[in-house]
Amino acid sequence: MADASMVGLMGRVTGTVGPGLVGEVIVRVRGGAEHFLAHPASATDRIETGTVVMIVEYLPPRTVYVTAAYGS
Repeated sequence: MADASMVGLMGRVTGTVGPGLVGEVIVRVRGGAEHFLAHPASATDRIETGTVVMIVEYLPPRTVYVTAAYGS
């Protein structure tokens, strides 16, 4: 999947994302749902399990940087 097509996709946190943590998100992509390792876009953000997030950067093959969506 091209870098640009991952940026802007929404996902849900399945493992807490935060400073010093490598979290996990699940994203609907390529006709299914896939898990990606996740880091916060802002180094000080902590994003809890269940939060809806948006991908702001994609590092192939399985790493994304995310920010909380909808002010959650």
